[in-house]
Amino acid sequence: MSDASAFAQKYGPWALIAGASEGVGRELARKVAANGLNCILIARREKPLAELAEQIRTESGVECIPASIDLAAPDAFDRIVAAVGSREIGLYISNAGADPNGSHFLDREIETWLQLVQMNLLTMMRCCHHFGGLMRERRRGGLLLVGSGAGYGGGPFMATYAGSKAFELCFGEGLWAELRPSGVDVLSLMLVMTDTPALRKLLAEKGQPLPSRMASPAEVAEVGLARLPLGPVYNWGPLARFRAGWRRTRVRVVARLSQSVFGGG
Repeated sequence: MSDASAFAQKYGPWALIAGASEGVGRELARKVAANGLNCILIARREKPLAELAEQIRTESGVECIPASIDLAAPDAFDRIVAAVGSREIGLYISNAGADPNGSHFLDREIETWLQLVQMNLLTMMRCCHHFGGLMRERRRGGLLLVGSGAGYGGGPFMATYAGSKAFELCFGEGLWAELRPSGVDVLSLMLVMTDTPALRKLLAEKGQPLPSRMASPAEVAEVGLARLPLGPVYNWGPLARFRAGWRRTRVRVVARLSQSVFGGG
């Protein structure tokens, strides 16, 4: 069996990619499709999403459905479920969550940060609960949560963003421990600065130069999908000092302690 066939057998027939219109999400969608999975692409901007869907159909010959949905809206999850319909989602990728603000917490209205939390956490959690539950019943599938090194510690200009990514990291580790016995893979892919249009736009608005070294979205997508069966965490580049193996061991220790208190699986 080829690598692509094995990938499609484990994570097919459909992948749902949230935050797919550009950058890492765009490359993840293309590589997932190249492995034979049909794709549902979710993002706010309709035009680039439709263009990507057409490109994927041409490149990979799979079905590809674009759905323009604002992931920061309260009804985002309901609209995602409606877009999916009866299709079987074997792979859910949460890639949305860049912070376009670059601002101190108190210098923005609280609604700005609540929208960021809605996008980064609440919509993502509801999707993991819904689609992860169906994967557990089928005893196969994958959840890929694209995170950030900001989740390893707070700092100025990113209080809400870093807090949300720290939650996402611990949440993903917990899901990995809970879903492993059911054959569902979970990976938190922790990134450093990546060469995306969103980052370039933010740096331009702040009058800052581009960093001399940034991760490539295509390489990030390739490595992230390859590491999906090897969760719970993959740390990109300089983040490797936060050793993923140590975190895996820690999660297993916590899992044993939790089971001794709460029982069950």
